[in-house]
Amino acid sequence: MKIVMIGAGYVGLTTGTCLAEIGHEVCCVDVAKDKIEMLQTGRIPIYEPGLSKLIDANKHSGRLEFSADIAGAVSKADLVFIAVGTPSTEEGDIDLTYVRAAAEGFASHLRDEAIVVIKSTVVAGTAQAIRTLIAEKRGDDAIAVASNPEFLREGSAITDFMQADRIVVGADDERSAESLARLYKPLADAGITYIRTDTINAELIKYTANAFLALKIGFINDVANLCEKAGGDVRAIAEGIGLDRRIGESFLQAGPGFGGSCFPKDTRAFAATGRRFNAPQPLVETLIDHNELRKAALGERILDELGSDPAGKTVAVLGTAFKANTDDMREAPALTIIPLLQRAGVKVRAHDPKAQQAAARHLQDIHWCGSAYEAADSADALVILTEWEDYRTLDIVRIGRLLKGQSIIDYRNMLKPNEVVAQGLHYVSIGRAKASPKHTATKTNARSMSGAAPTTLGVAALPF
Repeated sequence: MKIVMIGAGYVGLTTGTCLAEIGHEVCCVDVAKDKIEMLQTGRIPIYEPGLSKLIDANKHSGRLEFSADIAGAVSKADLVFIAVGTPSTEEGDIDLTYVRAAAEGFASHLRDEAIVVIKSTVVAGTAQAIRTLIAEKRGDDAIAVASNPEFLREGSAITDFMQADRIVVGADDERSAESLARLYKPLADAGITYIRTDTINAELIKYTANAFLALKIGFINDVANLCEKAGGDVRAIAEGIGLDRRIGESFLQAGPGFGGSCFPKDTRAFAATGRRFNAPQPLVETLIDHNELRKAALGERILDELGSDPAGKTVAVLGTAFKANTDDMREAPALTIIPLLQRAGVKVRAHDPKAQQAAARHLQDIHWCGSAYEAADSADALVILTEWEDYRTLDIVRIGRLLKGQSIIDYRNMLKPNEVVAQGLHYVSIGRAKASPKHTATKTNARSMSGAAPTTLGVAALPF
């Protein structure tokens, strides 16, 4: 099938490339001519593992091309996907300006047989509204509009497409339903569950899924706070509940709060949708507030570790991207935590293997370092904010020699407490008791949940 992808950003570029990989002819179109020129010359504007290689292979095969000529591309297409941005409004809802502009821009160039598919994350009712808009623009109602939400995680997007948990298609007519079933037949034949529903349900599935996953993160972070007070280990708790099939193990990693392009924006939009339909979503409303408060609270915890007068001290920050395997800085915890430290007079040395350039556009007065070890040199404390695998295998002996201070603050629970304290360092993590050279304990047993340092509660601490 001939596919046009309107928008060569993260979703459009990844989805378009993967559709080419399963055998379709794809043209990714964008109004940003500089972006198209980059792609045509083999430069990729985003970092996503494996994407550059896949783009090169499909360009070479002739199945993937890039163009700024929207009219020319759309006039030949069987399916036209809209994959443009839907930023948040001040009220937390989403701004559909780019979706509407895309539809208005190509409406008159569509073949009567073409189908428009909204890939952008949009609120309930958007596909129906865009169908009306296109009909008014063309003066006929020949064009069907379907919904096909994406479920791509940055850092694993290609796998998430090729080995998806499910494909969700919202179609209000049989013609678009049949076309999308044909589009995804190679994946459905490979065993991926294919769900056909209507456009309203498809749009709500996307928001509901992200809201629920974000709630899991918020919940385990609250549990981590309880563990720190009660003497527990959040990793053991997460394993103990995650092995229950009704709960599942994913999204139970405690940390500095969620960020990125999806969860913050989508939870706000989900809550705003609830308000619009007079069906409030109080759990999600509370989650949104608590997630922002958590980032600030963990910044304050770093200041506490620096002592009563943090001004003039230096902190090494490892990782600025909102998560590993991406250079995305959108709503990353670093954007809250680093400025908070700087306002207290703290100097920041930072390292990120992929996001330095993106982070430098948002963060000022940082000394950027070429390695984690360079960042740690003469710092009063070291903080891990992003779970890059490189940080899991840090040479702690070397880090201990480089640091001027004694604190390692691990907000991703990547390091082994006993290895850190063996170097005379003070170790602070999430959802576990602090570990220091003066008081350490280890526990071993057959399962990984035994990694916690045991804590014995005194009788006075119990409620009887």
